[in-house]
Amino acid sequence: MLLKTFGWSFAITVLGLIAAAFYGGWTGFGVVAILAVLEISLSFDNAVVNAGILKKMSPFWQKIFLTVGVLIAVFGMRLVFPVVIVAISAKMGPIEAVDLAINNKERYEQLVTDAHPAIAAFGGMFLLMIFLDFIFEDRDIQWLRWLERPLAKLGKVDMLSVCIALIVLLVTAFTVATHAHQHGGLHVDKAQTVLISGIAGLITYMIVGGLSGYFEDKLEEEEEREHEEEEEAARSGKKKPAIVLAGQAAFFMFLYLEVLDASFSFDGVIGAFAVTNDIVLMALGLGIGAMYVRSLTVYLVRQGTLDDYVYLEHGAHYAIGALAVVLLITIQYEIHEVITGSIGVILILASFLSSVRRNRALAAAGEGSGAKAEVSSGV
Repeated sequence: MLLKTFGWSFAITVLGLIAAAFYGGWTGFGVVAILAVLEISLSFDNAVVNAGILKKMSPFWQKIFLTVGVLIAVFGMRLVFPVVIVAISAKMGPIEAVDLAINNKERYEQLVTDAHPAIAAFGGMFLLMIFLDFIFEDRDIQWLRWLERPLAKLGKVDMLSVCIALIVLLVTAFTVATHAHQHGGLHVDKAQTVLISGIAGLITYMIVGGLSGYFEDKLEEEEEREHEEEEEAARSGKKKPAIVLAGQAAFFMFLYLEVLDASFSFDGVIGAFAVTNDIVLMALGLGIGAMYVRSLTVYLVRQGTLDDYVYLEHGAHYAIGALAVVLLITIQYEIHEVITGSIGVILILASFLSSVRRNRALAAAGEGSGAKAEVSSGV
């Protein structure tokens, strides 16, 4: 079953790494491997959420999401979006950006380098909001309990995430302006670019979050309405066609999943810019990761177990927070790609090992009260 589910992902991985080696040598091979691991790590919670909703859908709509939905939200966001964001930042057409990336790497690299402050500020703020909203939420399962418990209490303050994010952005822009002033006023407009791009990233996050929330509320309304109609039909003896019920609910599920999946994939795309500016290596690494998102979603649905490693979601969000900080730092200072990629992998691995230890402790404690107490505690 494992080979059947992940077969295409394994094949794409081999082909992608071979292509990376031919394109960029061992350095390209390593960058693509890091990007693939990073994308898979960041997308694990995406696959978990997708699987949790997907298992409620009919086989037909599951197939629609895993084919059409994947092409739109996964490949569209991970492969097309990097081209678009570079084209917008460098003020050129997408075709021209791709042509430049392939045929004139030095010029393309210079354009991306010039656009990096805007990309880093935009992406850093978007990722930072994802992390802050997660860490300030009060949740039953906590990984780093000594940190997450007090932060959850602070999270009860309205708009705290937005306030902190704006403070971080102002500090970043002020630091850039001060540095420019100390060096003779060179690139003074860089601080303004950082400020505007960061605000744009914050607005984008709030729009995406608002759309996701809208579709989620719509889905809940549809499910509640259908449940009431089924009860009424049972009392009156009339039966509504099951396909209509399934279709209405599944349609809103599909829309909700598309918005949700796009928002999840956005962090992987933005995070990739913290690892490399080479669009070919980026496309190969994110493409490999995108295949594993699909395979992992299918695997979780077929297995029916989504809660085996409960701290992985925490690890993924801490990795997102680390990437946000890295992106904002790289506006002013250079950070090696290996360090950038390793941070996320280390955090994911740590959360996985913590989940394994938790599972072993639960197994040893049995199903008694001790196990229930352990469920709500972390490190």
